[in-house]
Amino acid sequence: RVKEYHIDGFRFDLASVLCRGPDGSPLDAPPLIREIAKDSVLSRCKIIAEPWDCGGLYLVGRFPNWDRWAEWNGKYRDDLRRFIKGDPGMKGVLATRVSGSADLYQVNQRKPHHGVNFIIAHDGFTLCDLVSYNLKHNDANGEGGRDGCNDNFSWNCGVEGETNDSNVLALRSRQMKNFHVALMISQGTPMMLMGDEYGHTRYGNNNSYGHDTCINNFQWGQLAERRYGHFRFFSEMIKFRQNHPILKRDRFLSKNDVTWHEDCWDNLESKFLAFTIHDHNSGGDIYLAFNAHDYSVDAVIPPAPQQKHWNRVVDTNLESPNDIAPEGVPLTGSGYRIAPFSSILLKASP
Repeated sequence: RVKEYHIDGFRFDLASVLCRGPDGSPLDAPPLIREIAKDSVLSRCKIIAEPWDCGGLYLVGRFPNWDRWAEWNGKYRDDLRRFIKGDPGMKGVLATRVSGSADLYQVNQRKPHHGVNFIIAHDGFTLCDLVSYNLKHNDANGEGGRDGCNDNFSWNCGVEGETNDSNVLALRSRQMKNFHVALMISQGTPMMLMGDEYGHTRYGNNNSYGHDTCINNFQWGQLAERRYGHFRFFSEMIKFRQNHPILKRDRFLSKNDVTWHEDCWDNLESKFLAFTIHDHNSGGDIYLAFNAHDYSVDAVIPPAPQQKHWNRVVDTNLESPNDIAPEGVPLTGSGYRIAPFSSILLKASP
């Protein structure tokens, strides 16, 4: 099929089941996984594992790989969800995840791209529902609410489900943009769910595979309505990643690649993280700050590289179109007030 249909690659659902022996016990070197990794055709494809199964064999960062298999990074999903919604004690973990999860993948000849970063997948909440529901709402599935995952690390921003409260809606919009910024600046391979670019909702249903309705059908009308707001932000952020190779390095970050503007790593109540990713070729450094507190933080912005100045590209607290300015808005002064539950991105330019 790869040769005939020019298929780029495969993602293996619940792939850990392929790492079990006849009696169900885990295998260190499962033969099928090895054969795929060594096959003369398949080894040149993208081969991606969902590194867990229904029996609880959780192999994130430990999936047998022969330096070929990539993995869905389930820890990235959970850790990013928890930081952005404001859980305490997540700042250090956030730093690890956006840096490419070296704790999981810096083994043998593996690269950052072997970790597939994601916030949302085909099952579970959509991005909109992740910031709109604390609980799953699966009554329409006919299983009495027993189906679907209960551990979603979601936050409804103050109201469960649909609302006309402008403050809640604004916070939800910020949170969706915060998630997208984090995903697009993280080292590794980003994965998005189709529909999140316009804010698709399944109305809290996190196990909706059996519905051929608006719950699952792509809503082209909503995309058109949000083309110059939510969609524009998501689109421009993707372009920004594509245009800045320092966000997608083929090696793990060294101490010279990033500066953490941080002196309280051990403070579990701190929910603010700022750092600069350095461009050693052209000086086009990128400064990022994420504020998951419910109050503003006055950040001290470090000096830009020599003969450069900072331009604001992203402030998720601003309304469209000012929330993302691809060409950048010159920054004045050495400080920036970062609003509650928001993030900023600055680019050093001549």
